[in-house]
Amino acid sequence: MSLSCPTFVLVHGAWADGSSWAKVITRLRHRGNRVVTAPLPMTTFADDVAALERTMERVGGPVIAVGHAYAGAVIGATRHPAVQGLVYVAALVPDEGETVADVFYRAEPHPMAPPLAPDDHGTIWLPERAFAQAFAPDATVDEQALLAATQRPISAACITVAVPRPLWKDVPSWYLLAEQDRMIVASTQRFMAERATARIVSHPVDHAPGVTAPDAVVDLILQAARTVSA
Repeated sequence: MSLSCPTFVLVHGAWADGSSWAKVITRLRHRGNRVVTAPLPMTTFADDVAALERTMERVGGPVIAVGHAYAGAVIGATRHPAVQGLVYVAALVPDEGETVADVFYRAEPHPMAPPLAPDDHGTIWLPERAFAQAFAPDATVDEQALLAATQRPISAACITVAVPRPLWKDVPSWYLLAEQDRMIVASTQRFMAERATARIVSHPVDHAPGVTAPDAVVDLILQAARTVSA
């Protein structure tokens, strides 16, 4: 692969880690692409943006940032000059002055969505049963168990701060709309994607398409790469 081609930086959302991108990583690498994940501490929103920017600094060269769920807000908040495009995967896309919670709770939640509340340490964990009921209902039982076992909690501090001017106002963006999402309802996804003037691709998939529909995710990432490299 040419060094001028963008590196794909994949950013996990809440209740996940870099391993949630495993199927996407292998497919992109088999096509000769350079791909890394950005581990988020999910301690504060600023910490997460800084972690993403450290990853991009380490990578060097042009980047396409890919964010799942909560990470959509993180990739939108970076101002790193290497970013040539943003790919949102069933992601949250707040506008300037909004919080992650504002857009997450914009619409009535899905009936299968779990109740969420911080524990005594201010962190929010996803109940184990929610991985099968809402997070990745289309995954296998083993995949659901792995997601539950490797989940990383998110601090309430990550979702209650207003975001700065988002990068999607300045670089092209793409959005994979998960029509069967039980964590972020489809109407909220469409509202955010259209507001961000993202190129929308809609699929009948759950909240975790990186696990349950990786080919759809890869196709959209490569579409973005072809556009920014043209």
